[in-house]
Amino acid sequence: MIVEEIMKSDVATLSPTDTIADAMALMELRKIRHIPIINNEQHLVGLVTIAKIREATPSIFHANEHPEILKKPLETIMEKNVITGHPLDFVEETAALFYEHKISCIPIINNRKLVGIVTETDLLRTMIELTGVHQPSSQIEIRVPNISGVLCEIAGIIRNRHANILSVLVYPDKKDDQYKILVIRLQMMNPTGLIQELKDAGYQVLWPNLPGISQ
Repeated sequence: MIVEEIMKSDVATLSPTDTIADAMALMELRKIRHIPIINNEQHLVGLVTIAKIREATPSIFHANEHPEILKKPLETIMEKNVITGHPLDFVEETAALFYEHKISCIPIINNRKLVGIVTETDLLRTMIELTGVHQPSSQIEIRVPNISGVLCEIAGIIRNRHANILSVLVYPDKKDDQYKILVIRLQMMNPTGLIQELKDAGYQVLWPNLPGISQ
């Protein structure tokens, strides 16, 4: 999946000369926490977040004492070293940028112009959709040898049960690098028979560990 498929293209923006008060009003109106700052050529020159505004503005108990602060231009508080993405970037690589740089949004640039924005909420929604957790389903975790062909064999067992696979995640076994963990989400509500069949085939099912099912 690429960023173009999940980004918001209707981006609320302001200019460097707009004020902190303008940003606060726009955030309240659009219910957003990030505002890309662009110049007359639609080129990204900065980013204002709700955190930046909180750092710059006085407490609500003292706002009337310092009205001049709200009149400051956004260029005085905006983040200028902005991490950006491209519409054809992979969503997984974009998520890695969020994690590595501890950021909450990434403006999306194409031909030097702002064309969209991706936020933490967009990534979370995408992860939910990709894994199928929002659908009626069951999840099975299986510890398997880290060799080729294992997933195909397990998929064959699932196919024989006429179950539909919604998603598959794979991560290493932290205790033994000769094994990996398969997390399979299935479109079935009672996986008891499938779990027994997987165990009969010699696979270690970590979850669910159902009472009455042999280990």
